[in-house]
Amino acid sequence: MNEELLHKYFNNEITETELEQLKVSDEYRDYLRISAHTSQLQTPAFDKDKAWKNLSEKVKKEPKVISLFNSKNLLKYAAILVLIVSGLLYVTSLYTTVTAPLAEKKSFTLPDQSEVVLNAGSEIKFSKKSWDQKRTLSLNGEALFKVAKGKTFDVNTSLGVVSVLGTHFNVQSRNTHFHVTCYEGKVAVTFNNNQIQLFAGDSVIIEDGEIISQQKISTLQPGWMLDESSFENKPLWWVIEELQRQYKVTVTIENIDKNTRFTGAFTHTNLDAALKTICVPLELTYSINQNGNVLIYGAK
Repeated sequence: MNEELLHKYFNNEITETELEQLKVSDEYRDYLRISAHTSQLQTPAFDKDKAWKNLSEKVKKEPKVISLFNSKNLLKYAAILVLIVSGLLYVTSLYTTVTAPLAEKKSFTLPDQSEVVLNAGSEIKFSKKSWDQKRTLSLNGEALFKVAKGKTFDVNTSLGVVSVLGTHFNVQSRNTHFHVTCYEGKVAVTFNNNQIQLFAGDSVIIEDGEIISQQKISTLQPGWMLDESSFENKPLWWVIEELQRQYKVTVTIENIDKNTRFTGAFTHTNLDAALKTICVPLELTYSINQNGNVLIYGAK
């Protein structure tokens, strides 16, 4: 309250009654003491001619030049650069990367004779040097594995880990979708601090770290090995992403809800046929321009 009265006092807004209240307060007495001391303070005299003379003399002095790069420094920096580049090359050489380009599958044999087939737009990375001690690789995308018997074999993805001793299985890890199917033997799937085991004929689909489907399958290999992509209740944007991977085309959609659900399959060998199997059930129209790019659109 007294601080408010003091504020009014400084702004000449205080009433006589309020002034009387303020004068008996501690805040007002503190203000009077400060005012008495500051009134006795004097600022030093300022001689502008002398100040200008001092500044002019400093400017006339020749500035000191410091060389940032001499021969010794250059040699030192060059040596450091060589060490950095050598280190990067060494680390890079420890890993082998295998990539399947868009619209292509890629088969590869690992050092232990395990077989890997990468689906289009997928990649694996592993260390040849330490493979005998630890059979582990990283997968980005989708791949079919036929693992030679031996030590534990781990497939690391951003969504989980699949571990086996020797078996035949497929792993798909894209976006938040993690799909593992076991065709032979047994696999352990670790995700989000959980682990489940799959036996031959088991399949599990995990979305955002949660199991959304576990089912039995009767096929002996994934559809993409037979040049076909199949979907069950998938959003249209997912189907289109896969179409772009398999045909290396750009697809644009207009007047369509990209989350429209789709169940079906399309071939990898004929773009026009693939588009028909996607668009006809959803009552959509498509066109392919002279550059091979695709437009899919709904009713306006």
